[in-house]
Order: sequence, then structure tokens, then C-alpha cells
Amino acid sequence: MERLRVEVREVTTRRLMDDFVKLPNKLYINCPQYVPLPMTVELQDFAPERNPSLAECEVKLFTAYAEGRCVGRVAGIINNRANSKWKTKAVRFSRIEFTDTPEVSAALLKAVEDWGRSLGMDEIYGPLGFNDFDKEGMLLTDFDRVGSMNEIYNPPYYPQHLEALGYEKAADWVHVRVKVPDAVPERYARLAELSRSRYGLKVKKINNNDITEKGYGRRIFNLLNQSYSPLFGFIEFTDSEIELFVKEYIRLIDKELITVVENQAGEIVGVAITMGSITRALQRARGKLWPTGWLWLLRSLLVKHEDTVEMLLIAVRPDYQLKGVNALFFDDLIPIYIRYGFKWAETGPQLVDNTRELRQWDTLSPELIKRRRCWKKSL
Repeated sequence: MERLRVEVREVTTRRLMDDFVKLPNKLYINCPQYVPLPMTVELQDFAPERNPSLAECEVKLFTAYAEGRCVGRVAGIINNRANSKWKTKAVRFSRIEFTDTPEVSAALLKAVEDWGRSLGMDEIYGPLGFNDFDKEGMLLTDFDRVGSMNEIYNPPYYPQHLEALGYEKAADWVHVRVKVPDAVPERYARLAELSRSRYGLKVKKINNNDITEKGYGRRIFNLLNQSYSPLFGFIEFTDSEIELFVKEYIRLIDKELITVVENQAGEIVGVAITMGSITRALQRARGKLWPTGWLWLLRSLLVKHEDTVEMLLIAVRPDYQLKGVNALFFDDLIPIYIRYGFKWAETGPQLVDNTRELRQWDTLSPELIKRRRCWKKSL
């Protein structure tokens, strides 16, 4: 059989960028599990004035063409801070999409591999992004489950292509899904009270003034940097990244769904950042905010909540782990979830080998779903 002729082009023009951004919506047009982000969001990811992470990274974008149409895309990223922290010479691949054609996936990854090798890199990892707020990890299971705004969705043939190209496991994550109980479980209520009485810990509900004027936004991210530092691939958020995240994301989340835990000295020792899912609203918007996409998002956030709450970030200062901070989160948030009408709660990706993190959910009879993988290969 004649091999398909694939041409890979570096994205250097507006037209090529247009193909890069629009390809996922074309590939997943009939996929009910796919959740499209507004295309303007992805364009901003590659705009230096909107994405401070680009100051620390080298980036190349590629699109693949066959028989006159765009059939694949990929971003190559060299994150200099990550390589410095983890003592690696690694190029990352990100935003990868391709048709079920071996020649396409091979050509795309070869383009990133060759580029990385030309700059002295000796390994390739992915899917990983600019920072840990980027989507990461290729889906391995549960392809029939609906995704979310902060996770990668891909069809089953993706990991098959990676294995055929000699890629192997670097790390795996799972998502934790639990049913919101009718009341705070007695174990959590007891541990929360013990945490308050023995360690003097307390829950603080914050508002936008706390976040901006009183510095809670920056303090929360400093805690995230401290808590997540040892985890696979994590790189600490810079001041400019924190400023952007606080301004464009944290301030917009319903503050009722954020729980901060402080000690007697007023130091933040734990934070849980959660938000109501906007999955269905994003699907209805179909990647466009105008003319009506923003109405679906506002309705989902402010008027009629979807049935799932997304537990985006949960962090506890290392010296306060095993002191009931997680119980304080649950003791505070579960009554709010009940009042909002949420039926399910789902975490973002949790490292499979982080057993302490996964065990905290045992009381709620968790379901571990949507296993996903970061792949690696020597160059």
C-alpha cells in the first residue's frame, strides 16, 4: 500500500495559525465527549503580551497536511526553568492532534524531536504545556466520559500511535470522582473539630478585595509552589504568572467555592479552589464566545449550575499535612455543594503514585477514572 504523503509546516503565518487553532473542532465535530475552549483562549496562549510563561520558553508550532487538508498539529516547547529545576535537557510536545494515520503522528512528532535535538535536547516528554495550569497527559481510558475545560480529551488511537513510535510511560495520572453526600460524613466533621481545637486551624472565606488588596491571591500561589514543588514535572509559578492567574482566573471564580485554611498566626496552610463545571456551556458555545457563547457560560456560572463541581486545586503546606486540613475543606465545602445542587465532584489529574493524596478520598467511596499519561522518549 502506498504511504500517505504528509507535509509538515512550521506555523509562521496567520493562515497556518488559523489551521492550528481550528483543527480540534474539526476533528471532534461529532464527538460528544470533547469540550472545546474558546479559540481566543488558545490564541492568547501563544501571544507574549498575554502569556508570561513564553518569556521562559522556546516554542515551535507545526501543522501537518495531506491530500490538501490539515490533518494534524503539535506544539514543541522547551521550558528552560523546568530543565534547570529537574536537571534535564527535554523538549515537550503539547496541543497534539492527528487523524488516525500513522504517517501523520510520526511526521508531527519527528518535527518536534528534530527541533529539540537541534537545540541540544536529548529527551522528549508530553503532552505537557508551559506550566501546570496547562492541560497535560494523554487519555488512556474512559474515552466514553465527557471531558472538562481543564483536561485533554483524545480518542483511543492516540496512545496506540505513541507506543508504536517507541514512546514509553513517564508518569500517569487519574481523576477522582465522588458523589456529593447528603451531609458531611461524621469522620470529616470529627477530624475538622479536632483540627480546630488541637492545632488552632480555621476556615477563612475570601472575597475579591482579600485576593487583590490584601494579598491572598499571591499568598495562595506561594502555597501552591511550596506544596507542589516535589511533584512530577512541576515548576514554580513566577510572579508574572501569578499576577495573570489572580487577575484573570481566581477573581472570577465563585468565592463560596474556595476554602482557605489558616493557622493561629494567620498563615495560609491549605487551600481548595473549586468551581462549578461549565462543560455543557462550553460545548454549546462550540469554541466561540460571540455572538451567544458567553450567554451559555454566564448561565452555567450564575443562574443554573451544572451537576458537577470541579476540584481544580487542593494544596496543604507540607508541615500541616496529616493535621486535618483536608477535613476542614470537606466540612466547609460539602454543605455549599449541597446548597448549590451539585451531585458529583471531580478532581483534576492526580499522580497515580501519590498514594497519600488519593487516600484522602476513601471516606467518600471514590471512583478513579480517566487515567492519562505523560510519555517520554530518548532523542
